[in-house]
Amino acid sequence: MQSPTSSLTASPNFSQAQDLAYQKTILRSVSRTFALTIPLLPPAIEKVVGNTYLLCRIIDTIEDAANLSVSTKQELSKLFLDCVLERLPAQDFVDSCLVALRDYSNLDELDLIAHTPTVLRILHTCSREDQAAVSRCVSIMSDGMSYFHGKQTQAGLQDLKEFEKYCYVVAGVVGELLTTVFSNHSTTFSKSFQGKENLAIAFGQALQMTNILKDSPEDKARGVSWKPMDMSQSDLLQIAYEKLQDSLRYILLVPKQDSGIRRFCFLAFGLAVMTLSKIAQRTEFNNKNEVKLSRRTVMTFYSFTSIAVHSDLLMKIFFHCSSKTLRKMTKA
Repeated sequence: MQSPTSSLTASPNFSQAQDLAYQKTILRSVSRTFALTIPLLPPAIEKVVGNTYLLCRIIDTIEDAANLSVSTKQELSKLFLDCVLERLPAQDFVDSCLVALRDYSNLDELDLIAHTPTVLRILHTCSREDQAAVSRCVSIMSDGMSYFHGKQTQAGLQDLKEFEKYCYVVAGVVGELLTTVFSNHSTTFSKSFQGKENLAIAFGQALQMTNILKDSPEDKARGVSWKPMDMSQSDLLQIAYEKLQDSLRYILLVPKQDSGIRRFCFLAFGLAVMTLSKIAQRTEFNNKNEVKLSRRTVMTFYSFTSIAVHSDLLMKIFFHCSSKTLRKMTKA
């Protein structure tokens, strides 16, 4: 009889090189932004962060499936978590999830789900410390999303407290995960962040708030809102701006010698700043493409980050100049 975890171990039919090649390829297919940022990290960190992103993407796919009932989403989330925690074979989740998502249109995300065993094999080549951090992150996200599956309404979340809880379980916890993994691989980073771990949560939440505001027209079209029902878009932009301020403090704490980590964080941060600034310049928009950054803008900023990460002043100047609209809203 096959043991629950045997599907995750190395097999003659799979090589680590093949698995990692798949991880890099599918990452480019399911995320434009993180396909740019994750390769900036040192190889050992790139592997675990890329792996974590794909695991989180699987959870997001379950959430995004509009045709699934709340109970089905919760069942699939639990099944997935059991596989990550090695309680069940990964194929058990794959078979059930692909049947449930037979009408799902995103073929890249379906391919990722089909390759869940590959993603989990990569996870189990990481250090025990990194595996523990990833398991914690996926557990909190999976349990948290199961809770919020029942909160999906067009009216929105109940209040700011519930909104911040949502942003924590889907992104703030990722900020914590990143800080733990970075600390596992860099003693200088670890020393810099002692007692400042709360900034990691703000970093993740700022990125998530950007996504919520950017994706709000599409969410509305499928009968969902992740905004607090008692707050305006202007209020949310002000909160996001405060999270961005904490995010910059987070990045400035990263030792300059850890330039790959710095650039990874600053690139994600800068794209969020510019996106929120575009949103702030509009009273409303009907499609996320209206506030989407052009490829030229993204690649220009990508090049700029290679210089800016070596200068705290340059990063501060960028934030000051790029967040003028957000800052005016805060002062209003």
